[in-house]
Amino acid sequence: MGVLERAFKVHERGSTYVREVRGGLATFFTMAYILVLNPIILSGPKDKFGHVLSHTQLVTSTAVVAGVMTLIMGIGGNLPLAIAAGLGLNGVVAFTLAPTMSWPDAMGLVVLEGLGICLLVVTGLRQKIMDAIPLALKKAIGVGIGLFVAFIGLVDAGFVGKGDGTPVTLGTGGTLKGWPMFVFCIGVLLTLCLLVRKVPGGLLISIVGTTVLAIVVNKIAKVPDAAWGTIAPKVPHGVVAHPDFGLLGKFSLFGGFHHAGVMTAIVFVFTLILADFFDAMGTIIGISGEAGLLEADGRLPNIGRVLFIDGLAASAGGAGSASSNTCFVESAAGVGEGARTGLANIVTGGLLFLAAFLTPVLTIVPSQAAAPALVAVGFLMMTQAKDINWDDWEIAVPAFLTIALMPFTYSITNGIGAGFILFCVLKVVLGKAREVNWLMWIVGVFFVVYFALDPIKQALGIE
Repeated sequence: MGVLERAFKVHERGSTYVREVRGGLATFFTMAYILVLNPIILSGPKDKFGHVLSHTQLVTSTAVVAGVMTLIMGIGGNLPLAIAAGLGLNGVVAFTLAPTMSWPDAMGLVVLEGLGICLLVVTGLRQKIMDAIPLALKKAIGVGIGLFVAFIGLVDAGFVGKGDGTPVTLGTGGTLKGWPMFVFCIGVLLTLCLLVRKVPGGLLISIVGTTVLAIVVNKIAKVPDAAWGTIAPKVPHGVVAHPDFGLLGKFSLFGGFHHAGVMTAIVFVFTLILADFFDAMGTIIGISGEAGLLEADGRLPNIGRVLFIDGLAASAGGAGSASSNTCFVESAAGVGEGARTGLANIVTGGLLFLAAFLTPVLTIVPSQAAAPALVAVGFLMMTQAKDINWDDWEIAVPAFLTIALMPFTYSITNGIGAGFILFCVLKVVLGKAREVNWLMWIVGVFFVVYFALDPIKQALGIE
């Protein structure tokens, strides 16, 4: 016990070993849904060359990377902050990066994103970047990603589809059809009821419960496998299996610059850095504040080290083909159970490793059972909209455009870029150009070039 006390300062922070273990368990069961959702999100889309990632291998890489980085955060940062693949960030990788390059190329950009965050922390630029972007736009990015994630869930489940004469419609041809849709609707109701009741681990409970329902329905109704989409819910032949590490190390650091173009690749990396950096910052400060670990001025001791580990987690996620990993806000469940130190992460990380050996169980969850959690996460992320001053139109209009274009164009990059550009333009129109931070001008120019890539190529005679 003496070694643990010196390493984690359990009693010094007013905690106990029982609380730390209990907190680690609570965090795992609250965030375990990511072991189901991340493989589903990343295994569905095809890259530029028509290739898809193995769902089984994604389960392993998701669990292993999360386990390693959660342990490192616990030991190096001594905070009860679990780490795993970030929802929203994996959507960027799957639906924005991959269609323009190969999967290894996309994961290489994720590695560069993490290294970029580490560089920002080391050089001290993190504070300058934080100050450059208006808070309302930061909040708008989170809200937009939330809507985008929810839209992905609705589309993956088949609740929203392409209409006849309309861009989108309800289900297929304007109606909801089939048993898989019934399962999804029940799953959404269950998930939102658990969420409103604030049941600990509600997302995981809903996924497990809806999966059981899907298995029963599939067995009784004999639903064709194709009707379920990527995964048909069937009872596995076993529970334990050897992890498949085939995706670990499958990344190309600079391949994306070749296939998508230098400017596009730079914008992609910047988008990932922006989304990951500020999301992590908010999570770290929020959870630490809830745990009572902030100083009187609101600063967190050794936050540079914590942010550096978060940057390493992003790179590790890319190197493991699990998408960018970041601090999980679900760690609040562990803090609520009394966790105050990194010892809780040892418990959570150990359980994440154990999950890598349970791939047969984690690969029977259909989209219709997992997508309701995406809808719920979308709601949670959208609650940040209350922090935007909608009466101040010069910031509210760019915030609105940022939020709206993410789901409407199926691209997080487009939303951020349009919002940034409009913010700068409105400041010029209102005679307030000097209020715009010089970093925002530079970023705005990058996004103008990004949106104008096609006419620029035509003007230069580039195919």
